[in-house]
Amino acid sequence: MTKSTLRTATQNALIGFTLTVAAFAGIQAGAQAIAGHNSRAPVNFDAGRIELQDRQNRVALSGNVTLTQAGLTVKSNRMLINYTDSGSLQIQRMTATGGVQVSRGNEAASGDVAVYDFNRRIITMAGNVRLRRGSDNLSGGRLVIDLASGVSSVDGRASGSSSVTGEVGSNSGGRVTGTFTVPQD
Repeated sequence: MTKSTLRTATQNALIGFTLTVAAFAGIQAGAQAIAGHNSRAPVNFDAGRIELQDRQNRVALSGNVTLTQAGLTVKSNRMLINYTDSGSLQIQRMTATGGVQVSRGNEAASGDVAVYDFNRRIITMAGNVRLRRGSDNLSGGRLVIDLASGVSSVDGRASGSSSVTGEVGSNSGGRVTGTFTVPQD
């Protein structure tokens, strides 16, 4: 291999690495678009059934549930909303199960379970997690979106320090996988 061939191969490898980093930054920006959310805005919901459980300070929603807040939408089969009641209701936590989808603008995440901790301003999704932005996507076991810091992370396994756990999809093998679109010349 000549120096010229080696130099060209090295330049091509660096270009490929740079494009991969740029594509990851694009999908990370997608998760950060969700993370740019105003978690103090009013919460609206729509469900087939609602059950108010006063003694437990919670509301159980079922039947194609949709929760919206300042452009953020969470959809699932069921949701449990925990609140405090000191004269007015204050939502503390939302737990969604069954076909969970979280979206804001053109960014979307899906998984088996999601917990939105309103006090900590963190959304944690687990089990067969997919994060999509345009044609770019990431898959893993757990996604944590910190609404306060704007930092999002995807783990290969659904276990961790979060209270949300689940099984990793058989296609990921405990690893984070993804596809990034590379600009065509």
